[in-house]
Amino acid sequence: MSQTTLRTDRILLVPLADEHLEDEVELDSDPEVMRYLEGRARTREEVEEFHRRRLAAADRVPGLGFWAGSVDGRFVGWWILEPPQRADQGPVEGQAELGYRLLRRHWRRGLAGEGARELLRHGFEDLGLDRVFAETMAVNTASRATMASIGMRHVRTFHLEWDNPLPGGEYGEVEYAITRQEWLLQGSGRA
Repeated sequence: MSQTTLRTDRILLVPLADEHLEDEVELDSDPEVMRYLEGRARTREEVEEFHRRRLAAADRVPGLGFWAGSVDGRFVGWWILEPPQRADQGPVEGQAELGYRLLRRHWRRGLAGEGARELLRHGFEDLGLDRVFAETMAVNTASRATMASIGMRHVRTFHLEWDNPLPGGEYGEVEYAITRQEWLLQGSGRA
């Protein structure tokens, strides 16, 4: 199954493509958007390299990848379901990591959670995943609130080794997760 177009009440989610590069440059050039990721804005050259990696994510596992989200025809951010990449994240088979990044002017409008709920639905209903997880810095309270609001639960706090730790890094990273069974019990899987 190739990556499909998804929709919510407000968001059109299309597979990320070269036409979204300028949107990604705008997104990643905001130091506040990148605060818990790199602590600084990315250069255009860095964004171009990440863009190539983001496009390649759709080739690793059928149906997974990055989606560019738009509201009323205007880019708001991207969402991702991708296979685990580190050994401590568990097996690739049957699970995916959820992520999202929005332009700052679209924060606090419920869009991150709305798009993330649709990716959970897609992962569990369309792709038959068993588990979806998400990670962020422990101090990123906004992203943690979004994860909790879509039914994910905190499963662990852990510490990674970083060459240049960000402020707040001493508190570690957190993982939130939801299984297909939990998702169904919450009523999210109703037809």
